[in-house]
Amino acid sequence: MESMLNKLKSTVTKVTADMTSAVMGNPVTREFEVGRHIASGGPGMCWRIYNGTKKSTKQEVAVFVFDKKMVEKYQKFDKDQIIESLKRGVQQLTRLRHPRLLTVQHPLEESRDCLAFCTEPVFASLSNVLGQWDNLPSPVPTDIKDYKLYDVETKYGLLQISEGLSFLHSGVKMVHGNLCLENVILNKSGAWKIMGFDFSISSTNPSDAEPKYSCKEWEPNLPPLCLPNPEYLAPEYILSVSCDAASDMYSLGVVMHAVFNEGKPVFQVNKHDIFKSFSRQLDQLSRLSPTMLNKIPEEVREHVKMLLSVTPNVRPDADQMTKIPFFDDVGAVTLAYFDSLFQRDNLQKSQFYKNLPKVLPKLPKRVVVYRILPALTSEFVNPDMVPFVLPNVLLIAEECTKDEYVRLILPDLSPVFKQQEPVQILLIFLQKMDLLLTKTPPEDIKNSVLPMVYRALEAPSIQIQELCLNIIPTFANLIEYPSMKNALIPRIKSACLQTSSLAVRVNSLVCLGKILEYLDKWYVIDEILPFLQQIPSREPAVLMGVLGIYKCTFSHKKLGIPKEHLAAKSLPHLVSLSIDNNLNLNQFNSFMAVIKDMLTRMEAEHKTKLEQLHSMQEQQRSMNINTSQTNQSEETKRTPSPGNQVRGHFLDNEGRGDCPDEANMSLTLEEKQRLAKEQEQAAKLRNQPALAPQSIKPTTPTTQAKDLTSCLLNNMTSLGSLSLTSPPRPGLIQGSTISAYPSTTPMGSMASNGYNPTMGFQTGGQGMRPPGPGLYGGMATTTSTPNFGALTHNQGSTNTPDMSALDSLFTSNKPKVSLNQMAPPKLTPGTTATPWLNQSGSAQPSQTAPMQGAPLAMGGVTSGFGMQANPFFSPQNFSQPTAAPVMNAGGGLRHSSSVNNDLKDLFG
Repeated sequence: MESMLNKLKSTVTKVTADMTSAVMGNPVTREFEVGRHIASGGPGMCWRIYNGTKKSTKQEVAVFVFDKKMVEKYQKFDKDQIIESLKRGVQQLTRLRHPRLLTVQHPLEESRDCLAFCTEPVFASLSNVLGQWDNLPSPVPTDIKDYKLYDVETKYGLLQISEGLSFLHSGVKMVHGNLCLENVILNKSGAWKIMGFDFSISSTNPSDAEPKYSCKEWEPNLPPLCLPNPEYLAPEYILSVSCDAASDMYSLGVVMHAVFNEGKPVFQVNKHDIFKSFSRQLDQLSRLSPTMLNKIPEEVREHVKMLLSVTPNVRPDADQMTKIPFFDDVGAVTLAYFDSLFQRDNLQKSQFYKNLPKVLPKLPKRVVVYRILPALTSEFVNPDMVPFVLPNVLLIAEECTKDEYVRLILPDLSPVFKQQEPVQILLIFLQKMDLLLTKTPPEDIKNSVLPMVYRALEAPSIQIQELCLNIIPTFANLIEYPSMKNALIPRIKSACLQTSSLAVRVNSLVCLGKILEYLDKWYVIDEILPFLQQIPSREPAVLMGVLGIYKCTFSHKKLGIPKEHLAAKSLPHLVSLSIDNNLNLNQFNSFMAVIKDMLTRMEAEHKTKLEQLHSMQEQQRSMNINTSQTNQSEETKRTPSPGNQVRGHFLDNEGRGDCPDEANMSLTLEEKQRLAKEQEQAAKLRNQPALAPQSIKPTTPTTQAKDLTSCLLNNMTSLGSLSLTSPPRPGLIQGSTISAYPSTTPMGSMASNGYNPTMGFQTGGQGMRPPGPGLYGGMATTTSTPNFGALTHNQGSTNTPDMSALDSLFTSNKPKVSLNQMAPPKLTPGTTATPWLNQSGSAQPSQTAPMQGAPLAMGGVTSGFGMQANPFFSPQNFSQPTAAPVMNAGGGLRHSSSVNNDLKDLFG
């Protein structure tokens, strides 16, 4: 299937290419552009019809082309006869001029490949329309395939053929000789035109005598193109070799039968035995059956039967046929009147055009658009007829699509838009402005339609201005906003201010009031309302028009007037107008009603605003009070720790308003947003739990044997130089101060037991540091604390260091003896521990009782760093009495007199 379609496509393309090449060699192409193949017609459908345009004027034409390849199968004699017959027919048509005959615009031109001539624009032949598609392009054009004749087209078409035959018989004294469907052409507007004068016969008698026609005998051996169509020939033409005007009337009867019977003639003729066929046809015609004519309309059936009569004298002539009642149809008469308009005067035309709107709805759209519309637009060249023609054109435009309007109507209307005389033209356009704005493209509206409206507003005629102002609101919604704002409104305002007519001024205000809803709010406030204050007139009608604009603007939900404008401009203006002496009581009441409404709304809006501001100020004030109270309560409960101080700092900065008078001021939107964020931050901080101090347990450090051994050896060296049996040292005087700094004296370098004072409060994580306040809050001291190693002792007591950290140095060869077991014995019950030692958690016993409660200051200064400057120590802690510590295995060291010997045995 696909291959067949491709083959068909290639064939069509080849034929088109061949045809184009054939036409291109013809002299016709010098002046005309040849377009696409649209139809076929003429004798034997041999002429191909192309659309075309004249190169110089761009005028549309139809190009008839006969390709000589169609007759290549014939002998040269027959071929020459065919060419001569076709030439004779075209030349005869060129000489004849009549509205019912096809108009030739360029005579026949011959080339080596074809014959060609140009005519008026053509749609198709009647044969194509009725279903005979010979010599048409493939596929058949859709407009021809779907074309259906309306009754009015059929009636008026047959009337046109009758009128054409009447012209030939009466005016030219000629018999057509081959009237058939293929020789009837429908032009672009749908008119039926006669062509195909190949076998026409002119009268041999003088013009004033009875016409006499000589007929040629039928020669069946000639090619079909050299003979007329036998199915439409009268019997006497074949049987008695005679013809006259009645022979054409018989052909008209067959054409009428074919039109109402889908293109089928009365009889089918056997062209190989033509004489026998016509003899049989003659018998059938003498007793014509009514069933053969049943598809023909009854009102014309009898006339068709008479046309098909065997006797020529019975057949009605062409003039009689044009007057039969069948052609008295309203549509046919209307179309006939259009064809004869050039013979009418302006008065007759005006009367016809006035009544035409009653007839147009009864006619088919195709007839109106392609037959009547061209005739109407041709009258636009006559200014006096434009007011009568224009309403009919716009009535047709309403039934057209937008594309048809732009293509068929707008080009002819554009010049009319610019006409200012007669004034009725503007009135008609203004009345149909909604139609023009709906179907006219935006560019043409801007360039043609709106300028016409502007001219109407500026026209000297008050009647035109009033009508224009009354009509503008009906199509204001179709005007683009920029055009309305920049061009239309300024002209309305100008017409109001400059005119001396009260009616124009009032209509201007009414027009503005009706189109307010299509304008922007601020444009109305900035342009329209100030314009009202410029109007000098004080007539009551003008004042009421001003009041109407104020009322429409004030009450319209899309517009509205701000209270600031009401207070400053609108109300003062209205109040001043309301007391004008020209107003009556009802008009004054109308002013006061609008003024009261404005005052009420202004009061309500401003009161609402003030209430909102007051509520916000109160809320802000209460929020600030709550925030300050919350901060105070938290400060009283807060422990004086760095963590709490930091948190309090954030609360002080973020939970409290920076400006104490902020609540008293009118807050802007940005200030409200900032205040909301600050309140939200303060609420988050209030909801956070308090920063409680966390105690960190000291981790047991990993002991490095090498480092501890070095320390132990150093200590052993120091211990070796001391004697454990030395007499007790003299006690310190109570109230004296022991320096915490190292000294060059034996007392500064040694405690009473001989230990290095740097081992008293060691902070390097060596395992010798007892827990104490230094770890409060989880903060580990990384620098050396003041050396409180040199402490006061009771007389006769010894210092007992904790040497449990050295237990891990015992070897496995000897039983492990804790160094605490080698410590001196416990203190006697009479001795008292130093409060400082108890405060710091040290296990060292005091040396002297008189030192109890005496503050030791760094550098020998009383009340030094350790008591008041450090927030982690308080004087109350130093003044509390403490019980004597219980020296257990994890506490104090037990004394052993053989410590030195054991150490020597252990370390050699």
